[in-house]
Amino acid sequence: MTIKGKHIGFGITGSHCTYSQVVPEVQKLIDAGSKVTAFVTYTVKQTVTRFGDGKDWIDKVESMTGQKTVDSIVKAEPYGPKKPLDCMVIAPLTGNSLSKFANAQTDSPVLMAAKATLRNGRPVVLGISTNDGLGLNLQNIAKLIVTKNIYFIPFGQDDPFGKPNSLVGRMDKMIETIESAIEGRQLQPVLIERTVGT
Repeated sequence: MTIKGKHIGFGITGSHCTYSQVVPEVQKLIDAGSKVTAFVTYTVKQTVTRFGDGKDWIDKVESMTGQKTVDSIVKAEPYGPKKPLDCMVIAPLTGNSLSKFANAQTDSPVLMAAKATLRNGRPVVLGISTNDGLGLNLQNIAKLIVTKNIYFIPFGQDDPFGKPNSLVGRMDKMIETIESAIEGRQLQPVLIERTVGT
């Protein structure tokens, strides 16, 4: 399977510390021959943290894709009936957006695009980054991991002793996960041991 010629939606939510791992994957998708349309939550647009200004990250992604990010629910809705995606990726996916997605809440452009993609019977790939993945959000991960057309980038504990409930995806496995998802398969193993820096 190749992703050349595929239209990939790339949703970014507010896990600011993970952007440096995720944004380079946008370029890899483009280099592999995909068309990438980026979607952002309102948090990404409006937040400045020690990891940078969200607007600067958006500018970087827009320079890679050559198009404006989709930054409103109204702009995201057509990616259901009129401009279907071959696959929708959400990475990083925060615990907050994870919880909303698992419980059918659509309050951001990213979740609207994911819902539209599922409606079309196409795969949605999730790259989680949440401090409560083994806490309150574990039930939401369980709900999503058994849902048709939803696939996870392999993930594990990023700091088992300092933050024992924290789970983060191996973002460098993104393309492999997308390729498998388009074929209807979950990339294995989905539960992995992470070491610092991976």
